[in-house]
Amino acid sequence: MHPVTDHPDDLCGFGNLFASEAVPGVLPPHQNSPQRLPHGLYAEQLSGTAFTAPRAHNQRTWVYRRQPSAQHGPFRPAEGLAAGWQTGPFPQPPTPNRQRWSPLAMPEEPTTFLDGVRTLAGNGAPDGQQGIGVHRYVANRSMVGCALFDADGDLLFVPQHGALRIVTELGAMEVGPGWIGVVPRGMRLRVELLDDEARGYLCENYGAPFVLPELGPIGANGLANPGDFRTPPAAFEEGAGPTRLVQKLGGHFYETELAHSPFDVVAWRGNFVPYRYELAHFNTINTVSYDHPDPSIFTVLTSPSSLPGTANCDFVIFPPRWMVAEHSFRPPWFHRNVMSELMGLVHGVYDAKADGFSPGGASLHNAWSAHGPDRATFEAASAAELVPHKIEDTLAFMFETRQAYRLAEGALGCSSRQGDYDGVWSGFVRGKV
Repeated sequence: MHPVTDHPDDLCGFGNLFASEAVPGVLPPHQNSPQRLPHGLYAEQLSGTAFTAPRAHNQRTWVYRRQPSAQHGPFRPAEGLAAGWQTGPFPQPPTPNRQRWSPLAMPEEPTTFLDGVRTLAGNGAPDGQQGIGVHRYVANRSMVGCALFDADGDLLFVPQHGALRIVTELGAMEVGPGWIGVVPRGMRLRVELLDDEARGYLCENYGAPFVLPELGPIGANGLANPGDFRTPPAAFEEGAGPTRLVQKLGGHFYETELAHSPFDVVAWRGNFVPYRYELAHFNTINTVSYDHPDPSIFTVLTSPSSLPGTANCDFVIFPPRWMVAEHSFRPPWFHRNVMSELMGLVHGVYDAKADGFSPGGASLHNAWSAHGPDRATFEAASAAELVPHKIEDTLAFMFETRQAYRLAEGALGCSSRQGDYDGVWSGFVRGKV
C-alpha cells in the first residue's frame, strides 16, 4: 500500500491534544470558539466522553467546518440497508461449543462496505455502553455519495485482503493488511477501496474507548509505542454533491440527505480522533527462559471495564517473533479460560493449528471452552529440537472479552462454518500411568 502523508503531530499519547489545518491560519490561537472565524467557518465540538469525565479520560475535538453538521432534515429508517450487520443484545444463548469459520467468499454483485458486513458474534449492548460486536466484511465497490456514522460504538478495522481508504471528518487514512484503523463512535466516515476487492474484520466496541494497556512490570518500553500511532491530516472536499448520511443507533439504521459533503472540516484540535497503526511496529515481549507466557503480553489496545484488570475487549496480536524457551512446550498450551476468545488470521499460519484456520477465517472459544493445539501441532512440538527459531510470515489476532460471546443470527447455519471443528482434537493417545 502507499500510505498517505501523516500529520506531523503524531499520536504520542491518548491524553494529548493534537491539531491540524488544511488552510493556514484557520485554527484559533487561544480560544476554541471565537466570535468570528476566518472564511466564515463554523466551530463545532465533538465530545467522545461526558463533559465531566476525569480530565485524563476526557475526549473532545473542536472542528472548524464549512457548514454546520446540524444542517439536515429528519432521519428515517433505512429499510434493507446493512442487512448483515447485527447488534447486541444478541438473542441466542452463549454456545458452549467451539466454532470455526472459513473465509467469506468475495462477492460477485456490486457490494460496498455497508452491504458487505456480516456479524459473527458479540455480547453486551450499546444501550448499556458495554460489550462488543465482531463482524467480517467483504466489498468490491467504494461507498460513493454516502457516509456513515456509528452512534453505537467505536469501529476497529483489521483488513485481511485489499487496502481501504477510510475518509473521516478529520481527514483520510489508508489502512491495508498489517495495519489497523480506529474511528471513534459518532464520527462520520466513508470507506473506499484502493484495490479491486477487500476483506477483513471489524470490531464494534460498545464500551469504554480503546487505550494502550498499562505496562506494569514490563516498564517504560514495549508492546505498542504511543509514537507509532498516526492521526490523519485535516482535509476537506471541494465540489462534492448531495450525500446520503446513514446513522447506526441502537442497532437500527437511519438515513437522511445532506446537500453537501460531511467531510468539510478545514481544521481541528483535540484528542477525540481517528488513528491508524502498523502492527509490524509492535514490540513483542516473550520468554527467554522457559514456559509459554500468557497471551496478554501481545495486547495492542484495550477497552477497560468496571472490573480492574478485566477488559471489555482486548485486541491481541500474534506477530512474527523468536521462540527460544528451553525445556518447554512452545505453542499455546491446552487451556480453559474465564475470558472468551474470538480469533482471526490476516496472513500465514497460526502456530497452534496445522490446517483449517485460514486467512480471513475465524474461530471462537467461549468462556471455559477447552482448546489448544491440534493433534498434529502437539506431536510436532513435543518432538521438536528446542533450538532458537523465528516464527515468520504470520499475523493472527484475537478479540478477548470478559463476557461470553453470543452468536449472531445465521452464524451457525452459514456456509463458511466448519461443522467438524471438534475433530481437530480427536485421536490423542491416553497417557500411560
